[in-house]
Amino acid sequence: RFYHAYDNYMAYAFPHDELKPLTKGFTDSLSELGNLNLEHLPQDYNGSALTLVESLSSLVVLGNLTEFDRGVSWLSENLTFDVDARVNLFECNIRLLGGLISAHILAKDYSSQNKDGVYQNQLLHLAENLGSRFLPAFETPTGLPYAWINLKYGVMENETTETSTSGCGSLILEMGALSRLTGDPRYEAAALRALRKLWSMRSSLNLVGSTLDVLSGNWIEYSSGIGAGVDSFYEYLIKAYILFGSDEYWDMFHSAYLAVQKYFRHGPWYHEADIRTGEATHWQLTSLQAFWPGVQTLLGDVAAANLSHREFYNVWQRFGVLPERYLLDYGILHPTEKYYPLRPEFAESTFYLYQATKDPWYLEVGESIIGSLNYYTKVEGGFASIRDVSTMNLEDHQHSFFLSET
Repeated sequence: RFYHAYDNYMAYAFPHDELKPLTKGFTDSLSELGNLNLEHLPQDYNGSALTLVESLSSLVVLGNLTEFDRGVSWLSENLTFDVDARVNLFECNIRLLGGLISAHILAKDYSSQNKDGVYQNQLLHLAENLGSRFLPAFETPTGLPYAWINLKYGVMENETTETSTSGCGSLILEMGALSRLTGDPRYEAAALRALRKLWSMRSSLNLVGSTLDVLSGNWIEYSSGIGAGVDSFYEYLIKAYILFGSDEYWDMFHSAYLAVQKYFRHGPWYHEADIRTGEATHWQLTSLQAFWPGVQTLLGDVAAANLSHREFYNVWQRFGVLPERYLLDYGILHPTEKYYPLRPEFAESTFYLYQATKDPWYLEVGESIIGSLNYYTKVEGGFASIRDVSTMNLEDHQHSFFLSET
């Protein structure tokens, strides 16, 4: 299944960013990620082989070192970030920078075991070049980074000062790892300063909002939850503690987790609430929330993880996949957000729960996920996103994260 997605990308889209599986075309989508209105798109940007970068680690896991070597060789000779392209810092960080760093670490391991290995840190050099282009985004009075950065020219004039909590608080893993690998402390320092500032803005209930202004450090949206705009903030706190071992990350995560369980949880579900009062604002399930059982499993709260995971699975079984947004108070789909863009969060949580419990039921869930992907989304030219889960109409887009995460 991976190779059906990968081979079609390489045949019809490479070296562009992502595959259009229905028409066997391509999209240079790095500049479009997070750009809902498709504004300020570059004229001469021809892609960064985004799907290849995100596939490298998967190739190693699958044991295909020949294709991995080919990918590393091509990227080291051809990939450049000196391009006039305005990109979303969050998306570029988790996909490109994260992909390069992960693949670099695997390449080093592989090279050390292979006497013929000729890997010379090419991916790390690319990662450092990219990371250095992120730094101007952090040059704000608060240390909170702009959401958008031009890879060649830095922060653009009249750039928006609004960003999300995820955008500010989901940088420490990649930028921290980059500092540890290169010995340059600037990346980790910038990401940690932003994270500390974000945590200092929490309400008296230990809750953080979902959007904010990077210049003033004030919240724009006080309604918050564990879904879009906030989700990876929590994920990165616990994973930063696991990766770097600092009690500071644990203290932040533990306080935040207790607050989430107290103010957002309603039985097995999680609603949104006003961070100032804890009063519920929106009763809805979003597909991005499906990461939460995985986080709970990492924490060791397996019973709670199992409870919420089973509710997500019930919705998955009802529709065949997980819709982007489901209105819990009405028991119906959101009128416009009915799509399923091949997201990985539910699969990841299923994996964590199986590893923690070895309960074969989770293998059955995993089999169900694979079955749905093959039945509903697999086409001749790859795997297509679902535009509407009520009709299963497809969209001409195979997201790069499908090959690295889902």
